[in-house]
Amino acid sequence: MENAIVDLYLNNPQVKQQWRDFLTSLDITNFNDNEVDKIDFTIGIYDGDHLVATGSAAGNVLKYIGVCNKGVTPGARFNAIVGELVNQLFQQHVFHQFVFTKLKYSESFQHIGFSELTHSDTAAFLENGSPDVNDYLADLPRVAEQASRRVAGIVMNANPFTLGHRYLVDQAAKENDVVYVFVVNTDASLFTTAERFDLVKAGVADLTNVIVVDGGEYMVSYATFPAYFLPTPDQTVRYQTTLDARIFRNVIAPALHIQTRYVGSEPVSRTTGIYNEVLQAELPPVVGVKVVDRNTTAHDDYITATAVRRLIRDDDLEQVQALVPASTYDFIVAHKTVLQARIQKGMNIDGN
Repeated sequence: MENAIVDLYLNNPQVKQQWRDFLTSLDITNFNDNEVDKIDFTIGIYDGDHLVATGSAAGNVLKYIGVCNKGVTPGARFNAIVGELVNQLFQQHVFHQFVFTKLKYSESFQHIGFSELTHSDTAAFLENGSPDVNDYLADLPRVAEQASRRVAGIVMNANPFTLGHRYLVDQAAKENDVVYVFVVNTDASLFTTAERFDLVKAGVADLTNVIVVDGGEYMVSYATFPAYFLPTPDQTVRYQTTLDARIFRNVIAPALHIQTRYVGSEPVSRTTGIYNEVLQAELPPVVGVKVVDRNTTAHDDYITATAVRRLIRDDDLEQVQALVPASTYDFIVAHKTVLQARIQKGMNIDGN
């Protein structure tokens, strides 16, 4: 029946193929496993046997929304699909949603109550519901007369917190009155968000002008941005990093009076190198970017969290000790069995 919203079960090969064909006809062609496998549920509208609208949810992120408006009032199917996705998430007690979409669709989402956080030439990042970005910012700690202080920000995954991370924080702490360290909130790492947060706090506990905060859902790792509507990997990296930089520049930094963002130099990872390039292009003059040369060992090897994770995998904790603060080392020793079990179960330890 036309306009009846039904569940689409993508584990059915015929349904999945029809879903893919429909989205492809709308120029959505990225069906990589890392995009599709995160989907929790999918809905659709049929006109006879033809799929004419669809949308999916992955956690609290709406994605793969596609609508054919032929023969119907513009916006009707779009409103129905997005409204039903939000309703189903509400029933699951998910009262806050995000959408990453092509820029041309941002206005449609705003018409039904979403607020645009930022956009680029390619895409837009919007939210709906609560708690929203204003609630997140209101909960962050501040110091007296912060507007007149030198305030810096650092965003890190810290998987785990190393002496390289500590060196970056040290440089910022010496040059500023207040330093916010935002720990990326995503459990796609060997060390959980809670573990990484605690390790960062322990690793900088002696620095009285450093404030460690949860990055929440706004300090987003570029690895977590959906990119289903972009056709190439290079476009994906640029889109993700541009949105991340602009939300920091336009939303986070002004609220906290952050004047400088500190990043480590990136001689190893091409992706993180691009990220740094985008930050340097997007943040100034509103927020300065200070690139600090990456710390090295006594043997001039770069200190990386990737190296630490590989040493844990190889059960070589003696070498770990030279790469991390004592607090991180003690945690790794105490939890070695758990960490190695996560690796054996398939947790990816490469990358950043």
